[in-house]
Amino acid sequence: MRYCNRCGADVSFIVPAGDSLPRFVCNSCGHIHYENPRLVVGCVATWEERILICRRAIEPQLGFWTLPAGFMENGETTTEAATRETMEEAGAKIIVDAPFAMVSIAHINQVHLFYRGRLASPDYAAGEESLEVALVAANEIPWNELAFRSVRHCLERFLEDRASGRFQFHETALTPLASTP
Repeated sequence: MRYCNRCGADVSFIVPAGDSLPRFVCNSCGHIHYENPRLVVGCVATWEERILICRRAIEPQLGFWTLPAGFMENGETTTEAATRETMEEAGAKIIVDAPFAMVSIAHINQVHLFYRGRLASPDYAAGEESLEVALVAANEIPWNELAFRSVRHCLERFLEDRASGRFQFHETALTPLASTP
């Protein structure tokens, strides 16, 4: 950040008085520009024993499979975000049952929150951000073609919980993958 979004003056990256972390602070008006993690919200939506997945039509991970999810918008609840994203990406109306998994991804400043839900009907269609949408059985999940580690984590926990007959809330943090020389 180079300029204040309030007055346009230059900013400095300093620790403001009363704070403990460096922030961008306007040199003219003193406005502190807080940057916080972005919230991605989605849903493990099912119809009978099948799970709704989408093949991405956009980057990142164009062509890979994911659960319907996306960035939460201002002015909506997390449940509304999950419902909206499922409609936008998969053309499906859902009934949200409960929060299911939260994945903190600090190295990219994101938190992924997934709900557990059910399709209101077996109707679905690819939205603008999806190449295709499918209802898949557990043995049909394209594990090697999943777009994100948070989605893999969520699907693995979902299948484990479903097999045990008891759903619970799961929380984890993902760290950067080690690079290979």
